[in-house]
Amino acid sequence: MIKRFILLIFLFSFGIHAQEKSAFQDGEWLQYKISYGWFNATTATLKVKKEHLDGKELYHVIGKGKTTGLLDIFFKVRDNYESYVHPESIKPYKFIRKVNEGGYTKNKAIYFDHETLKAEVHNYKNDTISEHKIKRGTQDMISALYNLREEVDIYDLQKGDEFTLNLFFDEDNFDFKTVYLRQEKVETKFGTINCLVFRPYVKAGRVFEEKESVTIWISKDENKIPVKIEAKLSVGSLVASLNAFKGLANSFKITQQ
Repeated sequence: MIKRFILLIFLFSFGIHAQEKSAFQDGEWLQYKISYGWFNATTATLKVKKEHLDGKELYHVIGKGKTTGLLDIFFKVRDNYESYVHPESIKPYKFIRKVNEGGYTKNKAIYFDHETLKAEVHNYKNDTISEHKIKRGTQDMISALYNLREEVDIYDLQKGDEFTLNLFFDEDNFDFKTVYLRQEKVETKFGTINCLVFRPYVKAGRVFEEKESVTIWISKDENKIPVKIEAKLSVGSLVASLNAFKGLANSFKITQQ
């Protein structure tokens, strides 16, 4: 469950304007270390590669997460999220969610038809297929990150700017809002990174302590990758930090320590 919310948080952090340079490319790979209290709880990776599916050339984005160390003994997590997206529009064509989170399992695939504004959900666990209406411009929880990385204008933000994201997940449509707060330098294992700070508005209750419990730092460069995330949960707190990267489309602006 923690991994699922981290992926959702990644999506909240952008507004939409045109950019000339591509923010990502075939071969990009990002790794995050996620700490929960004194546990180094989870590692998460995001990988991009070009593939053909159903006669279409698409970006295949693969997100994986797993618990590590002592926590893996008591609460094993093995999460796999995949999205096939159109290389020009960065709209999702197919989304895969196959997870096991401490015995809680999901095995689903979603096929998106952006012309008829419908999504077909295949639930392999229950052997069912259902059809749902979607909004124009709808993204899945993986494709949204890459769509917005491609479109966001990081140089035209004003403090207090608000942005909304349309997302289809778990057979429902969601509207998420995020607010741009400020610029800030973040000290990382690589050096100092100039970042843009955002505050996504999440649903308070079972997981998050309150609506304003999450803060995310995005690199202020043409890559626009999440560098750091902090979240106050109902029980404890969580920090996700960029741990490794390769194959970036643009120069990553880091001041060496």
